[in-house]
Amino acid sequence: MTRSTTTVATPNASKYLTQLSKHWSHRFPDLTYTAERADIPLPGGPCVLTADPEALHIVIDGSDAPTAERLEGVVVEHLRRFAFREELAFDWVREAG
Repeated sequence: MTRSTTTVATPNASKYLTQLSKHWSHRFPDLTYTAERADIPLPGGPCVLTADPEALHIVIDGSDAPTAERLEGVVVEHLRRFAFREELAFDWVREAG
């Protein structure tokens, strides 16, 4: 397993968390979310998003390093679509588990 984590500074964290969750809820029926937390069962490993007033925190537990990196890209691509008015910075840290 490889854990990827990042914290994205944005005052719109809860908004983006909710948009992504609603967008994926039809594809992943086991997805659960509130305005502060989303648990997304992505193929290849779960993703947890948490929002606070200043940032969106993302944790991905990929089955291996290449899968974790691929999932990072999927999450980033989708979040950037929702945040087109804002430049989000993703600084991923990966740890083998």
